[in-house]
Amino acid sequence: MQLALYEKYDLRLPRYTSYPTAPHFSASVNGRVFESWLGDLDPAQPLSLYLHIPWCREMCWFCGCNTKITKQYDPVGNFVVALRAEIASLLSKLDPAHRFKVSHIHFGGGSPTALKPEDLSAIMADLTDRIDILDDAEVALEMDPRTATPEFIDIMAECGFTRASIGIQDFNPFVQRAVNRVQSFELVEDVIARLRAHRISGINVDLMYGLPFQTVDSIIETVDQTVTLNPDRLSVFGYAHVPWMKKHQNLIPTEALPDTAARWAQYEAIQTRLTSHGYSAIGLDHFARDDDAMAIAQKSGLLHRNFQGYTTDRAEALIGFGPSAISSLPQGYAQNDPALARWQRAVEAGECGIEKGIAVSNEDRIRRDIINELMCNLTVDVAAICADHGISADRFTWEIERVRAMTQDGIVEVNGTHIHLTESGRPLVRAVCAAFDTYLDHAHGRHSQAV
Repeated sequence: MQLALYEKYDLRLPRYTSYPTAPHFSASVNGRVFESWLGDLDPAQPLSLYLHIPWCREMCWFCGCNTKITKQYDPVGNFVVALRAEIASLLSKLDPAHRFKVSHIHFGGGSPTALKPEDLSAIMADLTDRIDILDDAEVALEMDPRTATPEFIDIMAECGFTRASIGIQDFNPFVQRAVNRVQSFELVEDVIARLRAHRISGINVDLMYGLPFQTVDSIIETVDQTVTLNPDRLSVFGYAHVPWMKKHQNLIPTEALPDTAARWAQYEAIQTRLTSHGYSAIGLDHFARDDDAMAIAQKSGLLHRNFQGYTTDRAEALIGFGPSAISSLPQGYAQNDPALARWQRAVEAGECGIEKGIAVSNEDRIRRDIINELMCNLTVDVAAICADHGISADRFTWEIERVRAMTQDGIVEVNGTHIHLTESGRPLVRAVCAAFDTYLDHAHGRHSQAV
């Protein structure tokens, strides 16, 4: 792709992990509304659960997540008490005449490895006391290898975890020091070996490009080292420099950040190298082995996208626990208060910690389906989706023509109502999705670069 074309479409756009996206949530959805939504869930449909653990031992300067830093455990222990109270409260709002089943559980953060092993065990016990985890459920946890002790991994195995996501980012020591995330290859290798020894065989790893002092050569070296660990899946994210939102990012030397041309070269280098190692590109920023469930889901047209990124989870309802966690229910989205202290006070007072959300309309659902198909499969038949919703594709004539204008740049092909991204258009899929986003022109939030 020519650099001029990359720069043309490298806009600041949503990541489309939801539609409508989070900047459009409002106080119109409060705790009372959310609890009524929970009470209306269909017990015949499995649930998905997300638990946000906001704690880390130290701050990674590239981090864009909702985190709190502490080297003392008392604040974490107090948080665990509140989280367990929230679990009991929210699950009690489900139809009491039925015992719900769960197909997916994901612990994110922050660093869930900041928990004591016994607290992780207690949280899982609270869940299984109230719901049934399906035999083929995926139970996953994001790990900081620096705090993933052998005892913690022992408890993961006892609790039935099936997948772990390891934050690598970059193995180059110079880059690691520049972002305050120093960890050796040998440490990561040991953690993954321990997981596999406990039959926690699903291994994801996270890599990043666009970090300070990264070069194409250094990134290729990190990719080659990572591949020797034989992960099933890799997530490859471009660093989003948003110091107006995340003040700690001001600690990163901006003069060492790659420019647009360098970011693009790094992205291309990672994609080419992983493909040469036998990984298939999945959507915008994931890679997987051909026999992995995610690659199979993409080939079958069953890949999905939620707030954790690409997933094989197809549950219609995702319930979020912890500060900033977002629930996605058939009726709409609801987000917990991101301020830990306010969320904790609300939960300890027996109240719902919801701060904002949005009810989705039929129009939103149609546009969400179109965007999801583009983000997951890089192709969509707008007419087919409209037919599923009982409307005419004429509703989207303007949007299709807007996308058709991109064909001259070679990033997309349009045939009637069929839209298909070319391989060179893969990194710019968010720009194509934006054509169907009726909220975007009115957004008050600032987003990350498209690549």
